[in-house]
Amino acid sequence: MPKKTKTYSEINRRIKDGNAVVVDAEEMIALVDENGVEVAAGEVDVVTTATFGPMCSSGLMLNPGHTKPKIKMQKVWLNDVPAYTGIAAVDFYLGATEIREGYIPDNSQPSAFSYGGGHVIEDLVKGKEVTLRALSYGTDCYPRKELETQLTLDDFNDAYLLNPRNCYQNYNVAINCSNRTIYTYMGKLLPNQTNAHFSTTGQLSPLFNDPLYETIGIGSSVFVAGNRGFVYHEGTQHDPSVARRNGIPLGGAGTLALTADLKGMNPDFVRGVSLTGYGVSLALGVAIPIPVLNEDIARRTAVKNSDILAPVVDYSKDYGERKNSVLSMPSYEELFSGEIEVNGKKVRTSCMSSYNKALELAGLLGREIKKGDFTLTEPVKRLNGNNSSTPLDIKTKD
Repeated sequence: MPKKTKTYSEINRRIKDGNAVVVDAEEMIALVDENGVEVAAGEVDVVTTATFGPMCSSGLMLNPGHTKPKIKMQKVWLNDVPAYTGIAAVDFYLGATEIREGYIPDNSQPSAFSYGGGHVIEDLVKGKEVTLRALSYGTDCYPRKELETQLTLDDFNDAYLLNPRNCYQNYNVAINCSNRTIYTYMGKLLPNQTNAHFSTTGQLSPLFNDPLYETIGIGSSVFVAGNRGFVYHEGTQHDPSVARRNGIPLGGAGTLALTADLKGMNPDFVRGVSLTGYGVSLALGVAIPIPVLNEDIARRTAVKNSDILAPVVDYSKDYGERKNSVLSMPSYEELFSGEIEVNGKKVRTSCMSSYNKALELAGLLGREIKKGDFTLTEPVKRLNGNNSSTPLDIKTKD
């Protein structure tokens, strides 16, 4: 007997009529456990998923409009953080991990505070003024050579996130087996396997709930910090060829390239991050709706932390680039418990993502859908399911 199916148009019609049944991924687990996949697939129209944590491969495209006289911005700083200007006269891109000019992360001064692109983005979302400074060589059509002014987000013609890699589908658990403390983008790792850091929301995370990229694809609508956004491409380093168990990757696999208007975002879900001895980043909240088109999708949206494994990797040894570098494969249920075992030793764990904030954002998206204010978008193209990320082979001169 063929499995029952739904279509995007049917689900969107139910959303517009106010009849859609929407649950978050945590609630879907309980529904499937209690009533079974077939019943859950028939009752539920949309499952909301979310993540909130550092997403280094993020940035902001900005256009402040033209000055009088006009300037062709050759160099730009926002609150002394350099932006990239090699685009057009007053278009520039601010990277989330760019640090304030003159600051160098220093492990000998681990208490030093760092400020960078992620903090500028947070300040703009909060409505704060930022100082824009620009230099130019001057041309006949763009004669102005210097500019310094204070602007808020509303003063910009355009300000939208253009993020090349977000929402990693699984990732490393970082540990340090050396005899010294190390400072990494995964945080401060104490020596001799004292602590381990991971960064995902597990069973709530979008690509764990759609591991085969059946509904999340290019053109999909997403909810970025409270604003509608879109998937515009596979993210950089998208690598679905990673080994899998029951369809779930056993390491970093799929990624999403996302875009969304910064104006109107909720500052609770846009935060600059300072990482001692490493630099800065941007913590971002992303929620993605998954249409329950059939029983197979319903089953996958009921994935549990106990079903998902992650590789523990020693970050003191060029993390993950050596053979047999995976020390163990705990489940996310174990990781969230606060303790795992590595090489026979108990190691305390800490998550760099916020499960509670992600659950809050998934709930906000659910309410937007129930109100009829957020409908689903069918992808114009599925994410590549066969791509493989190839390491750069660096050749040095003898």
